[in-house]
Amino acid sequence: MLSAPGPDLRAAVWRKSSYSNQAGGDCVQVADGFLALVPVRDSKNPHGPALLIPHHAWAVFIAGLKGECPAGR
Repeated sequence: MLSAPGPDLRAAVWRKSSYSNQAGGDCVQVADGFLALVPVRDSKNPHGPALLIPHHAWAVFIAGLKGECPAGR
């Protein structure tokens, strides 16, 4: 399977979840500013791979975390 090249993330500005603790443990970071995708990475491996989540799927995921998603969606 061939995959299309993803966005250039070298200049991405990453942010941690506001729920992360100050010790810098297991954290997920996301980068804003990409139109169709939300890059997500592990803060313990900042030079490792990033997942590229479609924006609409990320919005549904976050809504589910907040309890805003209707059941069955």
